[in-house]
Amino acid sequence: MTMAKTKENVTSLLNKKNNKFWEVRASKDSPGTGELLIYGPIFSEKLFEDEVSPKSIKEELDELGDIENLNIYINSPGGNAFSGSAIYSILKRHPASKVVHIDGLAASAASVIAMAGDQVIMPENSIMMIHRAWTFAIGDSTEMRKEADILDRVDKSLVSAYQEKSGLDEGRLLGLMSEETWMNAKEAEELGFADEVTEEEEVAAYIDPEIMSKYKNLPEELKNKLDKRSDAKLTDEEREQIVESVKSENEKINQILGVR
Repeated sequence: MTMAKTKENVTSLLNKKNNKFWEVRASKDSPGTGELLIYGPIFSEKLFEDEVSPKSIKEELDELGDIENLNIYINSPGGNAFSGSAIYSILKRHPASKVVHIDGLAASAASVIAMAGDQVIMPENSIMMIHRAWTFAIGDSTEMRKEADILDRVDKSLVSAYQEKSGLDEGRLLGLMSEETWMNAKEAEELGFADEVTEEEEVAAYIDPEIMSKYKNLPEELKNKLDKRSDAKLTDEEREQIVESVKSENEKINQILGVR
């Protein structure tokens, strides 16, 4: 493993340890209004209390009680397609009027979640991306066919969400997804994925090297940001944080395993 890759991994670990990328809360300004923020990669479990979990979101939305409006703010490079679909379904079933705000980026699974909005608002400088589901698998031809069947079912679920919002037919959507289509706000509005385009906002797209390095058609703007992040040097303080983080996690693991 190269030094750059090692740095990327430990920096990712630090980011997960020190940041919480999701939050459900009551609005301070509008009674009867809830807010859901999804800022970061979307996963099905919580490892360091940071990853977006469908179960956690539902529980916290329920804790808000009866709300009339739900504002959803998204800035995410995507993640787990199953989790994205589950969060989409949870939000679609919620009785509140839902307004989705794309704060920078809604890619992959995050774009699916955005489709739950009764209204989807994108600033001019925001980006949305849709693609077909993919996975990593190991096994013989039978296992590979099984995985392919699962991916086909996931794609149908994604198409259903995109189709309900955009009105595009299945063939057109599968074509866009197969091409890993990146859209600016105006393009998303023209295709029916967004309802309103607003003025630019000073919110940078969320960059996650581990996820975004796997995309094949990453826009140049995001490529440049990804390259700058990968080339960034760790400060002494960051190195100390990494050491303390690793020590802390090792202690937790040892406690779980009963190792002293």
